[in-house]
Amino acid sequence: MNKQQLVELALQAREKSYAPYSGFTVGAALLTTDGKVYTGANIESASYTPTVCAERVATFTAVHAGERQFAAIAIVGGKTGEPVTAYCPPCGVCRQVLAEFCDSEFPVVLYDGKTIKEYTLGQLLPAVFDKTNLD
Repeated sequence: MNKQQLVELALQAREKSYAPYSGFTVGAALLTTDGKVYTGANIESASYTPTVCAERVATFTAVHAGERQFAAIAIVGGKTGEPVTAYCPPCGVCRQVLAEFCDSEFPVVLYDGKTIKEYTLGQLLPAVFDKTNLD
């Protein structure tokens, strides 16, 4: 699967977002190393703290299905009902969750409605907290 196809799946996932409070919808598509794709959309709560980001929905769904090996993630976001016009990088919590399962070279694909941009997880989270911090 190429980056554009992964972005398209993230765009489709964004349509399932539930964001009545922020008015900002996000979609994510997580590709496993064996070619399966798990998608997610942000889901908000009136009390804000239980809100879950699209990236975590996709990751937790994949992990619940038994997946542990991931090849890339595409993330898109923007104002509800409007096309994507800016890059939407993952928040710090999502970066940390991805780091639980992915190494620093893991590709994070972003799209601003025109151009695909790719970062590594290590670029986005250079000082990861992992099991070595617990030893």
